[in-house]
Amino acid sequence: MVVTQVFMNVENTQVQMRKGILEFCILHIISRGEVYASDMLEELTSARIMVVEGTLYPLLTRLKNAGLVEYKWVESLSGPPRKYYILTGSGREFLTHLQTTWEELVASTRLVTLKLKRNGSPVAGDPPGLQPAPNEYQSLTPDPGLPANTPLNDEAIDQSTAAPRT
Repeated sequence: MVVTQVFMNVENTQVQMRKGILEFCILHIISRGEVYASDMLEELTSARIMVVEGTLYPLLTRLKNAGLVEYKWVESLSGPPRKYYILTGSGREFLTHLQTTWEELVASTRLVTLKLKRNGSPVAGDPPGLQPAPNEYQSLTPDPGLPANTPLNDEAIDQSTAAPRT
């Protein structure tokens, strides 16, 4: 019973995490050019972000009502006209802000999830897949010579695969 509850909670959290990035991913897909809703659905499903069709259309309507996307009807040779979505100028600006936020979240999450104990060893109790190899990700920990409030920049994050410091 307890194991079932844990998995149900994990599954719920995973769904919530995917929902949290869904709007960002949809705007990214639309930013590449005119796109048909079923093509978005296919990409999101193959990326394991979304598998429920009923979630996409209300979100597209909300994005259109917010002025972030618009659509145009295109005649189809194999059936009824198709609705193709396009990002508006406001949508591009909005996506730029979301992209910045995403990059900050990824960097922050990496700092938290890949952090080693002060002695350089993995945090006890981590599942084997979460334990970095010895000295791996050392560049993600702040340099002791830096002031305590010095933020790590993108370069510091990009060096996460660099050779460990000696």
